[in-house]
Amino acid sequence: MATNTTIRLSVSEASRMFGISQRTIRRAIAEQKVTYIVVQKRYKINFESLLKWSQETSTVKNKRDSRGIGQYVENWKIKNKLFSPNPKTLESKTDQ
Repeated sequence: MATNTTIRLSVSEASRMFGISQRTIRRAIAEQKVTYIVVQKRYKINFESLLKWSQETSTVKNKRDSRGIGQYVENWKIKNKLFSPNPKTLESKTDQ
């Protein structure tokens, strides 16, 4: 059973998670490099578009990896295959 849940972050949450300033996030919104919605006069940024943008922009990518969520990836080292992504699933998504 696959659920297609969209994860949305506020500007401050995105800033903390990616280790960059709120100004940088707002600049990406102004330049329409990330997708977002406005809820009660506040931006809610689509996490998937934020992640893609961070991978395309080298300075954001470096800050994400050194100051943001990327610094913890090495510590995760998922050993239980139950929670690891299936490589075949990842291949089929990239083929589309």
